Amino acid sequence: MQKTFIGPHLRRLRQERGETQAQMARTLGISASYVNLLENNERSVSVTILFRLMEAYGVDWREIAEDESASLLPDLRTAVQDPLFTESRPDLPQLRAALVHSPDLAQAFLRLHRAYQQVSDQLTAIAQLDQNAAITSPEAAVHHVFRRNRNHFRDLEQAASGFWGETAPERDEVYGALKVRLKSRMGVSVRLARVEEMPLALRDYDEATREICLSEALDHTNRIFQLTHMCGLLEQGALFDQIIARAGLSEPRSNVRLRVELANYFAAAVLMPYDDFLQVARSTKYDFDHLATRFGVSFEQACHRATTLQRDGAQGVPFFFLRIDKGGNVAKRFNATSFPLAEHGGACPRLDVHTSFRTPGRIVPQFVEMPDRSRFFVFARTVDRPTWARHVQDNRLAVAMGCAIEHVGEIGYAEPFLLSGAPMTPVGINCRICPRTHCDQRAHQALIMPDPGTAMRRGATRYDT
Repeated sequence: MQKTFIGPHLRRLRQERGETQAQMARTLGISASYVNLLENNERSVSVTILFRLMEAYGVDWREIAEDESASLLPDLRTAVQDPLFTESRPDLPQLRAALVHSPDLAQAFLRLHRAYQQVSDQLTAIAQLDQNAAITSPEAAVHHVFRRNRNHFRDLEQAASGFWGETAPERDEVYGALKVRLKSRMGVSVRLARVEEMPLALRDYDEATREICLSEALDHTNRIFQLTHMCGLLEQGALFDQIIARAGLSEPRSNVRLRVELANYFAAAVLMPYDDFLQVARSTKYDFDHLATRFGVSFEQACHRATTLQRDGAQGVPFFFLRIDKGGNVAKRFNATSFPLAEHGGACPRLDVHTSFRTPGRIVPQFVEMPDRSRFFVFARTVDRPTWARHVQDNRLAVAMGCAIEHVGEIGYAEPFLLSGAPMTPVGINCRICPRTHCDQRAHQALIMPDPGTAMRRGATRYDT
C-alpha cells in the first residue's frame, strides 16, 4: 500500500486554526513530536489519524491526503527544461525532494516561471507589433486548472454517474431521451435549424424562448453530445460554480472557457461512464475507433475521455491529448502525463501529428524522445469537423494521443513495433524554447541560447551558427 504524506496540508491546517503543535497533538490524541514528524513528512499518516482530523477539524480527509505531486512533478520537469537552466538543471530526485519537503516553494517557483514565460512572450509580441498575443489566453488558464486537478474531477464524475438514475436509455434512444429530459425537467425545447438560419453557429440557446437550436450540419453523434453538454450547463450550474470558484481565475473570458470545458467533461462522463469505458478501453487495448462505435461518440471525444481516467484505484493509461490545425496551431490540449506541452504557439514539427494530414483517417504511430531523455509513444489521426458549404469542405484537424513508453504494451497501435523495434524521433516542446540547436526543423530562434554562435558557420538552418 502506498504511503501517504500530508506534511504541508497539516501545517497549513494548524496555522489557519492558530494552534501550536502541542494543541493539535492534544486534539488528535498523539504526541507533539509526532505532529512535528508528520508536518516534516518524516512519517506517513495513518487512516486513524486521517479520520481524527476529519472529526476534529471538519475537513475532508481525501483533500488532505490528495497527492499534489502527481500533477506538480511533470510541470516542474517541464519548467526546468527551459534553456535558462542548461548549466544547472535539477535532476529528478531533487525535484521529488522539493515536492516532499517544500511543495509551497515548488508551486511558487512554477508561478514565477510562468510569469517569466508570459513576460518573454509579451516582449516577443511587442517586438512583432502583435499586441493581442501579449495576453495570456483563456485556454492556457483552463489548462492549468485541469493540470492541478490531474485532469480528473471527482464531483463531475459522481454527478454524471447519477444522470440517468436507475435505468439508462438504449444507445439508439439517447437523443430522444435527452430531448424529453430537457422538456420535462427544464421546460427547454430542441429544434433542428437549417444551415442558412445558423450560418456561423452549430448550437445556440435562446433563454427567453427556452429553445436550443442545433445546426443540421451536426451529425447524430455530435447532436447527442451538444444536448448532453446543454444538460450539464442547465442542470449542474451550481456545481460548475463551485469548481470555478475554487479555480480562482480572475479573467472573465477564462471563467467562461472553463465553464465550457467543465460542461464538455460532464457530457463525456455521461455518454462514456467511467467504469464501462475503462473496461472496454483495456480489453481493446485502447482501440479508439472501437470505443467511439461502442459508446456512440466521435473518435476525438473518445480520445479526450481517455485523458480523464485518473481516478485513484482505477486509473487508465495516462495520456496527453493535442488537437492541431493544418497551420500547426494547437487548438486544444489536455495532459495527464509528464510530456511537456507548449503553453503558446504550435507543437514540435518533428511530431508526426503534422504529417497525418497526408493520410486522412489513418493512425500514424511514432516513438519520440524529449531533450531530457524521457520517451513516449504517440499516435495521431485526422478528424473532420462539421461542414455546410463548398468552400469549407476540407475542414479537417488532427488529434494526437501520447503516453510514457512504459505503458506501450497496453496500446494496440504499438503492437507492430514491439517485435521489430522502432526508431526514436528526437522532439522538443516547441522551437522557441527547444534546446536542440542543430535541429533541421527549427522555425524560430530559441528565446534563450547559452551559445552566441559564430558568423563563420552555417548549419542546417539559419538559426544554427
